[in-house]
Amino acid sequence: MNRTQKKSRRPWIPYVGGLCLIGIIVAGLWPRAVPVEIGKVLIGPLKTAISEEGKTRIRQRFVISAPTTGQLRRIPFRPGAKVEAGVAVVAVIDPIAPVLLDARTRSLAEARRDTATANLEKARVALAFASNEFRRIEQLYGQRTVSVQEFEVAQWREKTSGKDVAAAESALREAEAELEGFTSDSAGTTDKSRDPIEIRSPVTGQILRVFEESSRAVLGGTPLVEIGDPSDLEVVIEVLSRDGAAIAPGTKVELEQWGGSEPLEARVRLVEPAAFTKISALGVEEQRVNVIADLVAPPERRSGLGDNFRVEARIVIWEENQTLKVPAGALFRRGAEWAVFVVSDGRARLQAVKAGRSSGVETQVLEGLKDGDDVILYPGDQVRDGQRIARLRI
Repeated sequence: MNRTQKKSRRPWIPYVGGLCLIGIIVAGLWPRAVPVEIGKVLIGPLKTAISEEGKTRIRQRFVISAPTTGQLRRIPFRPGAKVEAGVAVVAVIDPIAPVLLDARTRSLAEARRDTATANLEKARVALAFASNEFRRIEQLYGQRTVSVQEFEVAQWREKTSGKDVAAAESALREAEAELEGFTSDSAGTTDKSRDPIEIRSPVTGQILRVFEESSRAVLGGTPLVEIGDPSDLEVVIEVLSRDGAAIAPGTKVELEQWGGSEPLEARVRLVEPAAFTKISALGVEEQRVNVIADLVAPPERRSGLGDNFRVEARIVIWEENQTLKVPAGALFRRGAEWAVFVVSDGRARLQAVKAGRSSGVETQVLEGLKDGDDVILYPGDQVRDGQRIARLRI
């Protein structure tokens, strides 16, 4: 059998090869199912909250200051010590003895006193002279032998002399008081009759800070200790001014990351009427306002919480127990409306929806979906209307 006869017996081989090639091309171009992550539309609770950092602070703080100048004794208390109102002596101040006058200082003081005495005598003599002169001028004025100008000048001199006498008397009293306010150097004694001043706590609470721990001389008004009640706490939350305008007194606040296992509940008492400018971590100027919230949780549930502790505050501005909601990752913009891809018969179907409030994780659905629908989360560019999809295995 020659070669020509062998070729004529297999005429179908080229056709089979062509069909295989066509099959490979079709298989390569056939649309495949896109793997996607699927979420579910549910009915359940949903809340919208403003999350910001907050800081606790004691509602009533009392700074005890020195009532007078004196020698402060060492304060035995430490921060955290408990004190009782009207009982605990938080500080004791000993009056400072007057400074002794040396010989020169005393001589100067006596000289000032003698000068003031002489000036007083001089002023009294001048007053007597001016009074006598005024009486003579007054008689002559009655007889119309002097002018009105001379009469007024005499009257002015008498009044001026009277004022000089009053000023000289005040200077003499000042000089005498300077001598009486100090102990004589020849006596060599100091005033020991004055008792120390005991400063008692005005409130029941704990010592928060000790400003002056060691014994030293202090001036009147010097802060000594700070007292407060750590169980009486409030929370200060800095929020953006646009968010603060939407917060009303009585709004619920949930405090997280405070150190306990469960969130603490608080209620907004006040949104301060004045905002302030603050630079964010990104260097952007922001207008912020302080929101003051009172803790509702009993003190025994937050025993470890103290003054100036950091907390994560979630201010709940809207809450619904039963509402239709969808994962926020399923929503995307299509023009001016929201839309999702609903899973139907293994394919993605584009569906326009009307969204309501959002918690950041879930969004309220007002129209377009129903309970139990499956939606595609975070759809990419490969997902189109009618696209075959496959559930992504995580």
